[in-house]
Amino acid sequence: MGELLDIRRIYLEPAAAELPRGKEILARWPDATIVEVESHQRIPELYGDETNVRRWVRIKQEALVVGVKKTMTARPNGRSADFIAPSTANGCAMACAYCYVPRHKGYSNPITVFANIERVCAYTKRHAERQGRKPEPNECDPVAWVYDIGENSDCSVDARISDNVRDLVELFRGLPDAKASFATKHVNRDLLDWDPRGRTRIRFSLMPPADAKVLDIRTSQVEDRIAAIDDFVEAGYEVHVNLSPVVVRDGWLEDWAVLLDRLDAGIGPAAKRQLAAEIIFLTHNRGLHEVNLGWHPRAEDLLWRPELQQVKRSQNGDLNVRYRTGAKGGYVRALTDLIAQRTPYLRVRYAF
Repeated sequence: MGELLDIRRIYLEPAAAELPRGKEILARWPDATIVEVESHQRIPELYGDETNVRRWVRIKQEALVVGVKKTMTARPNGRSADFIAPSTANGCAMACAYCYVPRHKGYSNPITVFANIERVCAYTKRHAERQGRKPEPNECDPVAWVYDIGENSDCSVDARISDNVRDLVELFRGLPDAKASFATKHVNRDLLDWDPRGRTRIRFSLMPPADAKVLDIRTSQVEDRIAAIDDFVEAGYEVHVNLSPVVVRDGWLEDWAVLLDRLDAGIGPAAKRQLAAEIIFLTHNRGLHEVNLGWHPRAEDLLWRPELQQVKRSQNGDLNVRYRTGAKGGYVRALTDLIAQRTPYLRVRYAF
C-alpha cells in the first residue's frame, strides 16, 4: 500500500469523527495532519483549482477526505447494473488518464470515504428488499437485481482505507434477490477472505498492456489482474471482465488478440464457465483533455484523435468526444468477432 497510499493529510468533517467508522479510519493514520472542513464537497485546495494539475498524483497519494453522506438514493442504471447503490466513497488513488470522475468534481480528486456506513447499508438493504424477486432476466443478470457499489471509486482500493466495502459484501451475502457489483483495476487479495458466496460480482478491467502502460496510471499490471481471476472465482466471487476503454489506434485489434490469448491461457475451466464481458469504447472529454495536457500529455496522443472522433454535447453541457458513429459500429463488430474466435466462451453482455 505504501506507493499507492501515503496519507499525510486528512480533510475531516467533524461529524464523521464521531462515528465508529470515522474513528477507525483516523486510527489507521495517527500521524496524519487533520484539517477540519465544513463539507467534503467544498475543499478549495483540492477541488476546482487548476494549479493542482501539477500535483495531480501527489494529492491522490497523500490526501484523504472523510465525510458523512447526506443523500441516499439508488438510481436506476440498466446496462451494467440495475441500480447504482448509494456510494460509500468517491474519488480514487489511481490516476487513469481517461477517468470521467475529474470532469465532474474537478482536478485531482483523491478518495473521499463516508463514515456513516450503517446508514448506507440500511438504506441499500431496504431498497433491495422492496424490489422482491426479479420478474424476468435482463442483460444485468438473469436472476438477481444488480447494485453497482463502486460507480465513482475503485472498491478494491477503498478496502485498503476502511471496512466499508467488506460491510457491503457481507450485506449482499444475505440478500437472496440482489447482488453487488464493482469494476476494479487494483488487485487486493485481502478480499479473498470475505466469503461472498456468489453475491458479489467483481469486474476486472482489461486492456492491452501497451495502452495500459500509458493510460492506467498507478494501477495493478494487466497480467496481475488476469492472474487473480481464478483465485477470486475460487473464493466465491462471480468474476467478469470489463474490456475498457477500447482505444482505436494503429494495431489496436492485433493487440486485443494478444490480450484475449493471454486471458484464455491465464484462467481455468471454472472461471471460463462463468465469465462474461462488458465492452466500452473510449469516450473522452474536452475539459479532461485540457487537464491531461497539464500533467500527462503523452496520454492525449492516444485519447484525443479528432480525425476519428465526433463531438457530442452532454446533458450537463460538457463537450464529449467518441468515435464516429459510422465507423464505431465496425470497430465493435471487429472486436466481438475477435472474441468469438479467440475466447468463444466469453459472453458479451453488451458493447458500445
